[in-house]
Amino acid sequence: MTGGTGASAASLSWSENGTECHALWRSERNASPPKRVVIADDTLNADSAYRLACEGTGMLWRGDFQNARLLLQAMMRRANAPAKPGKVRAKSRGHEATPVTPQQAFHLHRQAQSQRARTLSMLLIPLNADRSIPLRRAPDLKQACAEAWGPAQGHANTVTSLRELLGVVGAHEWHKKGIEVTALGGAPNNRIFPSYGVFSPVRGEYVSLVANAPMPAEHGLAFDIGVGSGVLSAMLSRRGVKRIVATDNDPRALVCARENLDRLGALSKVQLVQADLFPEGQAPLIVCNPPWVPARANAPIEHAIYDENSQMLRGFLQGVRAHLTPQGQAWLILSDLAEHLGLRSRDELLGWIAQAGLVVLGRDDIRPSHAKAMDKEDPLHAARSAEVTSLWRLGLLAA
Repeated sequence: MTGGTGASAASLSWSENGTECHALWRSERNASPPKRVVIADDTLNADSAYRLACEGTGMLWRGDFQNARLLLQAMMRRANAPAKPGKVRAKSRGHEATPVTPQQAFHLHRQAQSQRARTLSMLLIPLNADRSIPLRRAPDLKQACAEAWGPAQGHANTVTSLRELLGVVGAHEWHKKGIEVTALGGAPNNRIFPSYGVFSPVRGEYVSLVANAPMPAEHGLAFDIGVGSGVLSAMLSRRGVKRIVATDNDPRALVCARENLDRLGALSKVQLVQADLFPEGQAPLIVCNPPWVPARANAPIEHAIYDENSQMLRGFLQGVRAHLTPQGQAWLILSDLAEHLGLRSRDELLGWIAQAGLVVLGRDDIRPSHAKAMDKEDPLHAARSAEVTSLWRLGLLAA
């Protein structure tokens, strides 16, 4: 799966001490800068901050950095006072809440997530041109910002939301520590170091599927479509594939994959290509792990999870016939979460496979073991608890 790229390049304007001020606005969510901005400091309480945020007013912080973090946590607690999972709040007293379908529950959940993100992004942090933070007790986040955004350029100051900045910090920590992927084998050569904006293999069951699926008779060459962190290319290498052509349309993913494959000693077997889906030519094995949920991403960074109208999935299936050798196999790794949410049916998936001139040779299934599948408080718990991740082995339908 791939991650999002880029950020908005707008300008933020505000008045401070009788002076009209401007700075570059940075948002990985591609959110527009707040139209109204007020100066805020340690005297601002959480209730007032949350009210301003709900009104769409940006609060440019001039107080203590650590106090800003505490304020954001308090705002988050206010944003997390939810309606009961799976229910719509009654419009008037005396009416019972109306049960919703899984599809309605999903869309309500996504709407709530989007609104929550907009609200919590109203607490703003200034950065100098060198990405130092001109606030008391501010940490040095230059390295974390460089990893996420690339080298600092120009001489302009920047403003970003504290929430996004803390996301950069979290990604930096993941990148330092790495994620153990047990299917890759024993430590220390089983860690993947995801970069900011690149899909992280925290759900290792899909890697296990690739580790255990029966290999086609001919597998000297494989295509890895949507390389992401490089974890599946690494697994294919360890399973004896001599040459792998791995594609991605996200430059961040290609850099991340190169670093991981080099660290794992597999880079000599992998050619990394920037492409929307397929590289040129044909291969006897093609592997793809597309985004699993056919819904619109609320931000570019979510494209690793959400595939609106199943665009990548359908594009992959439609392109297999031109790129798979006659006796080859295409491995499609896909969760059925979308089916449990009512966003895509099994019949639709099988129809797309047949329309692409493909046939199902076999399927390997595995249950997820991640925390959300066990969380009964999650609004989508019913669907998550029923979820199965599958590796579909597809071949060419005989003419």
